[in-house]
Amino acid sequence: MDLGLTGKTALLTGASRGLGFATAKILAQEGVNLALNSRDPDNLASAAQELAQFDVEVRCFPGDVTDPAIPERLVSQTEAAYGGIDLLFTNAGGPPPAAFAEIPDETWALAVELSFMSHVRLIRAALPSLRRSASPSVLTVTSVSVKQPIPNLVLSNSIRAATAGLTKTLALEMGAEGIRFNSILPSWTNTERVQQLMADRADRKGTSAAEEIEAQNAQSPLGRMASPEEFARAAVFLLSPAASYITGVMLTVDGGTYKGLF
Repeated sequence: MDLGLTGKTALLTGASRGLGFATAKILAQEGVNLALNSRDPDNLASAAQELAQFDVEVRCFPGDVTDPAIPERLVSQTEAAYGGIDLLFTNAGGPPPAAFAEIPDETWALAVELSFMSHVRLIRAALPSLRRSASPSVLTVTSVSVKQPIPNLVLSNSIRAATAGLTKTLALEMGAEGIRFNSILPSWTNTERVQQLMADRADRKGTSAAEEIEAQNAQSPLGRMASPEEFARAAVFLLSPAASYITGVMLTVDGGTYKGLF
């Protein structure tokens, strides 16, 4: 199936590794020109080098999206490089694990900047460019914790739900303008962040990370975690014109881990 992505331009944050990089790689395979962002310039350069095998343009724009000035700067840099933005992929690392009683106000505020306001500012800054696109699409990355809270991740459970609410609201508000908004709610995926969460869980329980990964795998009907590429294939489809009648969807990519009906 032709996804209709050739020649489009995508801005992706959190794109030097993990879910963001996997999505960038499949977009590149589909002929999309890329504007990549992450906090670490060296990781970005490595990502761009790997993507050089594909016949697309790749530009790297480092910056921390929790800085209120960075989202607008990223959009301006992408527009200057490519003339506009068709696809926006808003993604940032998750807040730290902790029990509710351990979390001070300052940590809550930082988590809001990371897991909610970064999406707000990126979308707001990109809207003028998206309105000029023939096939504008926005994909926010949240978590299955929006539907099924995860123990010891109260920051993620709480704040990512706000991003889901934002995404659904914008799908309703912007539908008349032809701008689609969707979110993917990944479950446990084999990324560096998940490896860190498994190590934290092992430290708290006095087990090993390998034991915790095995126990977590057993919670999935498929008996394993996802690969980043499995997430990315769903993400690229939702971003693409092939999904032109899909908006306001909160898609769990979780191997059946979520037990609810809706």
